[in-house]
Amino acid sequence: MPQLEVDGARLTYDDEGPREGGGVPLVFVHGWTADRHRWDHQTAHFSATRRVVRLDLRGHGESEGSGRRSIAELAGDVMALLDHLGLERFVLVGHSMGGMISQTIALAHPERVERLVLVDSISRMTYNRARGLLMAASTLVPFRLFVEANIRRAFAPGYPRERIKQYVRESAATPREVVMTCYGAMRDFDVLDRVHEIRVPVLLVHGYHDIQLPLSQMLRMAKEYPDAQVRIVDAGHELPVEKPEELTALLEPFVTAS
Repeated sequence: MPQLEVDGARLTYDDEGPREGGGVPLVFVHGWTADRHRWDHQTAHFSATRRVVRLDLRGHGESEGSGRRSIAELAGDVMALLDHLGLERFVLVGHSMGGMISQTIALAHPERVERLVLVDSISRMTYNRARGLLMAASTLVPFRLFVEANIRRAFAPGYPRERIKQYVRESAATPREVVMTCYGAMRDFDVLDRVHEIRVPVLLVHGYHDIQLPLSQMLRMAKEYPDAQVRIVDAGHELPVEKPEELTALLEPFVTAS
């Protein structure tokens, strides 16, 4: 379990697969209150033939450190790791907040991003009435209830309750300060007017039942990308764990083209 010290935080990461051949390395970035194990299926599949890197963002999973107040700062952590590993060019795959981080990296370092995959992510955080009320209540309700309300609504109807409870427990284990500062970072995130600058091929994969970051917002973003493919899956917001095999199958032809 390798770790890297970055600006007062100890980041835990995995670096698997062959170093030579197999195409451009894949870098997987997880979302809010999650960890690198969201990508277990994809890592097991792709690391058999190519280099795969994934990390726990600061304060998440097995990484230490306080929260970051902007998506750009979180992107800086990821880039510090990739610089440390000597990855000059890579394919970025980001889920939810990880997709926001990935877009930020693609805008700041276009020469290093070969392709971009955004899973259940958007370019501008906007809020419907229910989401606005949840945000307003975030400082008034007990922390665990706040996290539980967010995580439970992330899954499509019919997803096993025991699995949802497991993810609620894991998310609630994320330090409150990290949860809330990252929540604020997502709230302030807005690059919609800049995504036209991202000229690499982009794959947008979204759950049809995603109410966290609704499909309509992703489709609005898709229109701004010069070279984007869109795939809709019968899932909620937590597509990497709701439909891992289907997500891997969608990624395969896209990332292997690089």
